Amino acid sequence: MSLINAILEQLLNGLRTGSIYALIALGYTMVYGIAKMINFAHGDIIMVGAYTLYVCVSLLHLHPILAVIITILVCALLGVVIEKIAYKPLRQAPPLAVLITAIGVSYLLQNLALLIFKATPIPFASIIKVPSIKIGGVHVSGLTIVTLIVTTISMILLTLFINKTKAGRAMRAVSEDKGAAELMGVNVNQTISITFAVGSALAAVAGVLFIAQYETLLPTLGALPGIKAFVAAVLGGIGSIPGAMLGGLILGIIESLAKAYISTQLSDAIVFSVLVIVLLVKPSGLLGKMKIEKV
Repeated sequence: MSLINAILEQLLNGLRTGSIYALIALGYTMVYGIAKMINFAHGDIIMVGAYTLYVCVSLLHLHPILAVIITILVCALLGVVIEKIAYKPLRQAPPLAVLITAIGVSYLLQNLALLIFKATPIPFASIIKVPSIKIGGVHVSGLTIVTLIVTTISMILLTLFINKTKAGRAMRAVSEDKGAAELMGVNVNQTISITFAVGSALAAVAGVLFIAQYETLLPTLGALPGIKAFVAAVLGGIGSIPGAMLGGLILGIIESLAKAYISTQLSDAIVFSVLVIVLLVKPSGLLGKMKIEKV
């Protein structure tokens, strides 16, 4: 019975981590679905969010709720600025140029954080002070509870935004056919900016949850979760919002079980191996659809 409880705890830990990956992966998949670009600087938005939260809470002594709201607004604004300055001029550029630009933006954000906050890791206690509970013989941490609740609410709000609002309908129209959407009066530039803002806001939420779990600030803290979230987006089907959610959760569970029962050192390799296997079997990802390009 204790083995079953241990496995259940690992599954809950995997869902917690996977929920964070899913929030980040949504940013990747939304930008790709609408702008047909991969924003590899997206992971560093998490880092900016974590440092913004630290400044608001530890240096400015703001209330945690206000600090979280400011963090989300800062990251959303940063996403729009990055899109306007770095990506908008490259919409018709070759993918390699977009990739190089994204890497440059990523290094720029990391080095700015390095200049401002230095390379020394900064301890930052979690702002989430929810007590753990015990269900049967399974111990569930307060952080896990909050992460699952926040992620669920975020995904519900995102779904409602996309399906029920004018901006959301515009995003779906641009995703289907950018040219036709523009002919129908949709402001494509504004829609892409909104997409970057929403994706970056979700990354900010993920950054708050991520730093609450690891409690240490570094200029490179967003790099690895950013890569794993990209893997989650591809695993679920890049461009598919449900796919990003599913891919993140699967990735988190696999990583948690691999660390617990196989090897901590090999867990990342196992995660990437699963991606390779899935793409060999279904190149479009679990929920992705193959599209035929007409010429």
